[in-house]
Amino acid sequence: MRTQTFLTACAAVAVAAVSVAAQSSDGFRFRSGVELVNVTATVTDEAGRFVGGLQKDDFTIYDDNERQEISHFSSERVPVSLGILLDASGSMTSDKMTAARAVIDRFIYDLLGSEDELFFMEFNDRPRLTQQWTSDRRLISRAVSRVHAQGGTAMYDAVADALPLASNGQHRKKAILVISDGNDANSSISVGELRQQIRESEVLVYALGVDGTSRSSSGGGSIITPPPTLPIPFPFPFPGGRRPVFPQISGGVYTRGNMERVNAGALRQMTDETGGRTEIVRGFDGLDAATSRLADEFSKQYYMAYASPGKKDGRWHSIRVDVRDRRLNVRARRGYVAS
Repeated sequence: MRTQTFLTACAAVAVAAVSVAAQSSDGFRFRSGVELVNVTATVTDEAGRFVGGLQKDDFTIYDDNERQEISHFSSERVPVSLGILLDASGSMTSDKMTAARAVIDRFIYDLLGSEDELFFMEFNDRPRLTQQWTSDRRLISRAVSRVHAQGGTAMYDAVADALPLASNGQHRKKAILVISDGNDANSSISVGELRQQIRESEVLVYALGVDGTSRSSSGGGSIITPPPTLPIPFPFPFPGGRRPVFPQISGGVYTRGNMERVNAGALRQMTDETGGRTEIVRGFDGLDAATSRLADEFSKQYYMAYASPGKKDGRWHSIRVDVRDRRLNVRARRGYVAS
């Protein structure tokens, strides 16, 4: 009887050890079957500077306006699985492409962490994945150096292709960065359909738009200097060949005859609900500082998770993250689809 009791106790300890090991190896997901909702939060002060050093008790999180207990929290810089998507349309002249290559090289070699993994995708009339996941910066740089600019712009299709790939990254923080000087004119998917796909993903989406007449802006959204005349709405492709007029969106929609102007409103529809952001910079000279800000943001983000309320209804559920110090601003994903 004593032997049997002893063996039973040993078995229980072994099961507990395996359970703890499984949990620690997958940071934000319980192996007991409890689903967690993961949230990445970025905090800025009144001057727009990223704020680090906050603690778990500084945050409050709500799911559909109901307060949730934060079960996991980290303020440490963790590796990121990042996809870089570069506009390779005909508007990317040789000087623009040279500047973009230099910025991306500095970003991946000097600003990102050595453990970060990357993939690279270029897009013009269609997206092309030219470098799969790798931690070898030389492979990414080589792929960027081979980009040849021509054709139109299928940015929405590129993001749609990149989302599932980013979701399979090995690190718990997953993101994509879109760099473009133009406006989508060739995608088969609409921005509305893409937005739904983004809502069903935990991937952070960032966009750097390069505009020749806008002033640089950052933070939760983009501020664009309005043109002297009222902006003219522009058409973009929808399934079935329809080309309805796209309404004016907060953030600005501007056009020029060759459809090369950055559509900040559409970019924000891709980025803002994810906890990422859109930044519009004036000329390719502004990209260097923008990527530096992005790297700084990655290093000062907060990670938290809470047990899912368990509503597998396929519907959108809102997330709100508050910070105790009301002088600070917090940006995080705005919700998730419970499916």
